[in-house]
Amino acid sequence: MSNNDVMKKLRVALKLNDTDIVEILALVDFRITKTELGAIFRNEDHPNFKPCGDQILRNFLNGLIIHKRGPREKKEPEEEGK
Repeated sequence: MSNNDVMKKLRVALKLNDTDIVEILALVDFRITKTELGAIFRNEDHPNFKPCGDQILRNFLNGLIIHKRGPREKKEPEEEGK
């Protein structure tokens, strides 16, 4: 299964549109346009098809965690001597 297939399946399973995915990627400071995103979701035989790289998928998954759970809480340093 390719990264493109994973992205397609997650988009359908989570009922996300292109705007949602762009916003999720922005949560991890990854910028992508709707046009670039549309190229990822095209069929492989389409002339404008673009393979989804590992970086895009990784950033999408990290952004999805923030989108669903919220930002990571900062741990307070433990006091010495306890």
